Amino acid sequence: MNYLEVNDLTVTYRTQGGPLPAVRGVDLTVEPGSKLGIAGESGCGKSTVALALLRLLPKSAVLGGRVLLDGEDVLTMKWGRLRAVRWAGASIVFQGAMHALNAVHRIGDQIAEPILLHGGVTRAEAARRAGELLEQVGLPAARAAAYPHELSGGQRQRVMIAMALACEPRLIVADEPTTALDVMIQAQILRLIDRLIGDHGISMVMISHDLSVLADTCDRLAVMYAGRVVEEGPAAEVFAAPRHPYGQALGAAFPRIGDPASRRNPRGLPGDPPDPAALPSGCSFRPRCGVAEERCAHVDPTLWPAGPGRRAACVRVLDGTVEAPAARTAPETAVEETR
Repeated sequence: MNYLEVNDLTVTYRTQGGPLPAVRGVDLTVEPGSKLGIAGESGCGKSTVALALLRLLPKSAVLGGRVLLDGEDVLTMKWGRLRAVRWAGASIVFQGAMHALNAVHRIGDQIAEPILLHGGVTRAEAARRAGELLEQVGLPAARAAAYPHELSGGQRQRVMIAMALACEPRLIVADEPTTALDVMIQAQILRLIDRLIGDHGISMVMISHDLSVLADTCDRLAVMYAGRVVEEGPAAEVFAAPRHPYGQALGAAFPRIGDPASRRNPRGLPGDPPDPAALPSGCSFRPRCGVAEERCAHVDPTLWPAGPGRRAACVRVLDGTVEAPAARTAPETAVEETR
């Protein structure tokens, strides 16, 4: 049984200009102990999906579909049950730890707070557990007395990971947990997350714009564009040989290590994602797609089989005309140096 199952998830924001569809019919599954990555540009809907998993969106958001967490629908839970599920059933690591942590409270107290709420323990036991968690993420237990501003960016992110582990959840949602960190600290944090997830047997959903990070960290990968999943499959395969033109464009935006031609001629993707309030007809990616055809203006593609365990939302997948780029491998150089 899947620990997380998302069926036809929709998120529409109520705005003064009218409804804004941020997420449009997303389906995702996460098996116990597995790691799912969600990739895409800013504005594609991936962080909205992450927040929807635990109903952390503002009141202006209207949610539809189902988010089954261990068989229970998060979207229909009463507030009391939802409070019990957050932290204990599933927790989240936000991007930008300085904004997520309370600047006027010591980090030990912030880690202990969910333990006190969900663990039924004394303050002394919660404080001791907070110290143990800090040591698990590579910080001395004595740092529990520090305030967030007294820690570096990497240390604050470690605190966020310790908080996510505090109540021993079965699922962690990591929303761009390394975006603001330099490449070496990013590699250390990614290895820390990978080790802790493995040690505790926890499932994970990781959000990132960086395909290489997800290919190196996750088992499966879903690529989002304009509020929909446009490609999904085994992470290494989606990174190495994407089947959707958008996935190919994302992969091409990252230079290949050791390839002078790639370094001197970096490739990007012209234009911007479409305005959710004014989506183009047919395929949403059509205005930016280098291989768009006339039929793409009339067909709104869904996810079709694109190989063993893979699906892609492109009409070219149906007739086998998608040309995969030259095989790539996940760039592990910077990560390997920290092992």
